[in-house]
Amino acid sequence: MHVLVLGAAGMVGRKLVERLLGDGRLGKADITKMTLHDVVAPAKPERPGFPVDVHAGDFAIPRAAERLIAGRPEVIFHLAAIVSGEAELDFDKGYRINLDGTRMLIDAIRLAGGGYKPRLVFTSSIAVFGAPFPEAIGDEFFHTPLLSYGTQKAIGELLISDYSRRGFLDGISIRLPTICIRPGLPNKAASGFFSNILREPLAGKEAILPVAETVRHWHATPRSAVGFLLHAATMDLAAAGPRRGLTMPGLSATVGEQIAALKRVAGEKVAARIKREPDPFIMGIVDGWPRNFEARRARQLGFTTAEDSFDDIIRIHIEDELGGNFVA
Repeated sequence: MHVLVLGAAGMVGRKLVERLLGDGRLGKADITKMTLHDVVAPAKPERPGFPVDVHAGDFAIPRAAERLIAGRPEVIFHLAAIVSGEAELDFDKGYRINLDGTRMLIDAIRLAGGGYKPRLVFTSSIAVFGAPFPEAIGDEFFHTPLLSYGTQKAIGELLISDYSRRGFLDGISIRLPTICIRPGLPNKAASGFFSNILREPLAGKEAILPVAETVRHWHATPRSAVGFLLHAATMDLAAAGPRRGLTMPGLSATVGEQIAALKRVAGEKVAARIKREPDPFIMGIVDGWPRNFEARRARQLGFTTAEDSFDDIIRIHIEDELGGNFVA
């Protein structure tokens, strides 16, 4: 099986590639080739068990998608996007990458001919929903994005469902919760503070909390995100029917509950490194975000999380990223 990963240099992309390389297979099929792409070159794996091609460049330019699918990968993970805060600040760039790039990719697949019909796993976002919404958003709730990023993801979902209905590809869109705790450095995602206020204190650094502790949000670990992607790539999509957009399971927690979990797992001294500095721009974005979901369809279709509590989310980060240690 040939696997293509777009956005392979990103946090979730790197973890997905690492898992695929370690497993050497996807579902019941052995991986025979991987193609990795991002705007910056993904790291070249050392001694992989199969050929790995690495490409860098802008995938949202004419003919880029055609070149990427020239080897006819059977499974395509489409993680390439610019994040919420950047998409809101740069309108043109957000639509060019998050929407035009996706349209170019699925059109390249459609026009490839020869019966080519790959499984396409598209990472969408809970940002496709916006206020007002019920306490827990169910599977029947409409797309109501209040940000450009959410609008771009919602359009991508609709396109992939329609192209799948027409038989051009076999696609599924998975709406990821906010991934927490994200390893690495802070990025331009408006949701980045959810990870920053945990990751930085665990590393012995101060972190800024730009919103009130009453803010509630929907979370999942990087470990769970990789599990979602692998299941989406191998599940029987006939069970999903024509509705190919799914909200992934997660944990709903307030910022205050996050901090309480940090105190339980790491202690008061670590949690004291969080500094409160309200940011009206971030607060304005977060006010329109969903807080809780039912995610029944996804669970019925076999999607599961690696964590059962926010304490688990912190412990998983310590295990996976800090070697079991943190700066007390």
